[in-house]
Amino acid sequence: MKACIMCGGKGTRIRPLTFDRPKPNIPIINKASVVHLVEQLAKEGFTEIIITLGYMGDQILEELGDGSMFGVHVEYVYEETKLGTAGGVKNAEKYLCDEPFLVVGGDHVMDLELRTMYRFHERNDAIITIGLLSIDDPKEFGIADMDVNNRINRFLEKPGPGEIFSNLASTGIYMCDPEIFKWIPENQPYDFAKDLFPSLMAKDRRINGLLVRGHWTDVGNPAAYRQAQRWMLESMPGTTIEGHFNTKDSRINGPLKIGNNVVIGSNTAVVGPVVLGENTTIGDNVLIGPYTTIGSNCVIKDGCRILSSYIFNDVTIGSNCNTSGTVLDNNTVVGQNCSLENGTVIGPRVHIGNNSTIHSNVKIWPDLTIKSGSIIQENLLNPDYG
Repeated sequence: MKACIMCGGKGTRIRPLTFDRPKPNIPIINKASVVHLVEQLAKEGFTEIIITLGYMGDQILEELGDGSMFGVHVEYVYEETKLGTAGGVKNAEKYLCDEPFLVVGGDHVMDLELRTMYRFHERNDAIITIGLLSIDDPKEFGIADMDVNNRINRFLEKPGPGEIFSNLASTGIYMCDPEIFKWIPENQPYDFAKDLFPSLMAKDRRINGLLVRGHWTDVGNPAAYRQAQRWMLESMPGTTIEGHFNTKDSRINGPLKIGNNVVIGSNTAVVGPVVLGENTTIGDNVLIGPYTTIGSNCVIKDGCRILSSYIFNDVTIGSNCNTSGTVLDNNTVVGQNCSLENGTVIGPRVHIGNNSTIHSNVKIWPDLTIKSGSIIQENLLNPDYG
């Protein structure tokens, strides 16, 4: 079975995490998000994968290679100009024109039964089948009005107040017949939800919906990213220790995943699910709470409280700091006695001085230095990054 992964976007809503990498390469439990996606596709039997590349696409190619390490075969198609979702798939037509295929976003994190969706599509005569989820607040998604026979009669992208006629939200996962290529113009921007679906329904071409079950999100903003991390951590089957592990008088409760050469200090408590990358050192009297990931080559000094936080590689956090629901990108340094409140997102190579407080939901762009004793209440942008 074939699948097309769309990886052309710039990921502006989840900046500053996408200045150094494309959105599909943002790590989830210390592994690029797109790797989790390819592994899920392989598990469901989709072994022929075509990836459309745009912004920083070479990093995705370096991460996945030819796909052989994941048991799949990967082909890559570059977008010279931005073509939209349907236009990007049209650009890969030569790889997809001979059989039905799945379309997913490169930022999707899920455990849905995609093989079931493929079989449902094969048994029906719709040109497209859309995976739908019932959610509480669908205003950031496309919504569908579906009848008892699975036919979609209305579709509206990102409805406003008074327009939410359904809470069936599109996952952006589509099973497509190759016939769709006749409906998509070449070499121009064209979108599935805004352009293709209205065009098909105007000509009375059948589009089906299928209610899917399980976890799904597109990692489009920091809140969705934190939710994806939590789902992945919850699914950890138990504790694994890779290589050498050194601890003294610590209290550890799994599930945990611990990389090689991790050191945990005296009287430190680690409460899983937690992932610790290789060559990371945790000091004395540190509390690491559930739903935390810490990358490779990190240093967490004495007396810190690290709670539901997602720390990338080569990060140093000074003594007696508190992070709660925080994301810290590569090579960031946090001084001592700092507080990073819930929802903060700190870009790469940021230096935060001693005794500083970063208020909730603040974003800090890369390569900035925060003076000691600062109280940061609003986003800090670096003009070098736009």
